[in-house]
Amino acid sequence: MVHFHAVIRLDGPDGPDSPPPAWATAEMLADAVRHAAHAVTATTPATADEPGQVLRWGRQLDVREITLDGELSDQAVAGYIAKYATKAAECVGTLDRRINPLNDLTAFDLRDHPRRLIAECMRLGGLDEYVDLRLIQWAHMLGFRGHFSTRSRHYSTTMGAIRDERRDHTRTNEITTGRLPLFDEDTALVITHWEYAGKGLSAGDALLLRALTRPQLSSAPGGADE
Repeated sequence: MVHFHAVIRLDGPDGPDSPPPAWATAEMLADAVRHAAHAVTATTPATADEPGQVLRWGRQLDVREITLDGELSDQAVAGYIAKYATKAAECVGTLDRRINPLNDLTAFDLRDHPRRLIAECMRLGGLDEYVDLRLIQWAHMLGFRGHFSTRSRHYSTTMGAIRDERRDHTRTNEITTGRLPLFDEDTALVITHWEYAGKGLSAGDALLLRALTRPQLSSAPGGADE
């Protein structure tokens, strides 16, 4: 069973910044979502032991309009997403780190249900046909190794764009505070500092070397003990 929430929008012909035509109302979009949920199916690949299974949406479909000041506003949706984005591990009762297959699951503070799911990930991950799923490496997340959310590249952001903005912000802050000289982005700045540290071995290294080489010198022909 899969349960998820999706924000669906309809843009105008010129992209995300243009409004949709007048006939493209929220009611029409809601009807299109309901029709798609009823009509769309997907068939799983058949195996040697099991035929393909037809997957379809269930009857629990709740379509609501997002407005600026209505019952379901954009701020409410953002808060709802933030709530579930930060309750993954504790609500399921799993772990926030990877588990070694040799670990005793009874030693972890786990409820019975997630413990059995983790054990099943370990078992299935050891089978050759499921190696590519990397279930053992992601058993602490019940086998799921993806992001908790997906974004549309047309009007939303990406993780790469967020990283770029974070890098630019850090660089600008370093320049503003004087910790980084102002250079072009293509400039390769090499900062080096040389200091004479001495020559030969330190007193400790010399003592260690003498201790390591003394038995060899003593046992060699013509050594100090002869």
